[in-house]
Amino acid sequence: MKAVLQRVSEASVYIDGQMTTSISQGLVVLLGIHTNDGIQEVQWLGKKIAQLRIFSDDQGLMNRSLADVAGDLLLVSQFTLQADTRKGNRPSFIQAARPEHAVPLYGKMISTLEALLGKKINTGVFGADMKVHLVNDGPVTIVLTSPNQQQEER
Repeated sequence: MKAVLQRVSEASVYIDGQMTTSISQGLVVLLGIHTNDGIQEVQWLGKKIAQLRIFSDDQGLMNRSLADVAGDLLLVSQFTLQADTRKGNRPSFIQAARPEHAVPLYGKMISTLEALLGKKINTGVFGADMKVHLVNDGPVTIVLTSPNQQQEER
C-alpha cells in the first residue's frame, strides 16, 4: 500500500464539474492499494497517517500530528500509485488491486482513520474521474509505503 500525504491549507474534489467534498487545513491522502495488501497494511498505514508529525508547533518545528491540530483529512483512491515504470515508457498497473479487492480495503481505511482521528473524514469517490484541487502548505509532501510493499520493491 502506498500513500502520498500532502499538507494542505485547503482542498476539494470535483466530479463532473461539481464539488463533491472539501476540507480546510489538514491532509490530502492519495491511496494506492496493491494486489497483496490486506488488513495489516490498512492498520499500519492508517496509524502512520494519523500519527505522523508534519504540522508545525509554536517554534515552527514539525512536531504535531493531524489530530494535534484538529485538521481535516481528504482520502482519495489512486490506483496509479501502483504503477510499475521499471520497463519501457508505458506504466504497468498489473500490481494495482482490482476493485473487488481494493474497495473493501478502501472502506476499511476510511473507518480506521475515522476511529484513529475521532471524526468523520472526507473522501473522493472510488473509481470516479476526479479533479482534486489543493493548496499544498509548505509545500509538505510525504510518501509512505507499507512494509510489505517496501520488501517487494527491493
